[in-house]
Amino acid sequence: MSVTVTRSAMSEYEKTCLIRGDGGRAIRGVLDRNGDKRTLLVVATLHGERMRFTELLHRIPGISQRMLTLTLRHLERDGLVGRTAYAEVPPRVEYELTPVGRTLIEPAVTLAEWAIEHNPDIERSHQAYDTRGG
Repeated sequence: MSVTVTRSAMSEYEKTCLIRGDGGRAIRGVLDRNGDKRTLLVVATLHGERMRFTELLHRIPGISQRMLTLTLRHLERDGLVGRTAYAEVPPRVEYELTPVGRTLIEPAVTLAEWAIEHNPDIERSHQAYDTRGG
């Protein structure tokens, strides 16, 4: 027995994947790269500012130099962060959000607000699950 799903019964996500014809690969790819905690912290920290690497490193709690370097490279490759190198001694490099990177601020803030609002619910669920031996 086969089931036919009409377009009107599909979620917006399903419609987007169907229209693109990529089975959701584009969405998964963007979320894999830009949905991780380090990326969102870098984007939020750079919001409205241009910063040097060491300043970013000091302002982002718990990130290692290596992970910040990798995150900045990925963001630059995706076109979300711009990197400007100045021919000075010592060399100076600054990072800032690109126009496309700035469009990530609103959804990132919305996600952060959601996480803060629902974190107590999630923690209660974790405790209940762990108590059940889930």
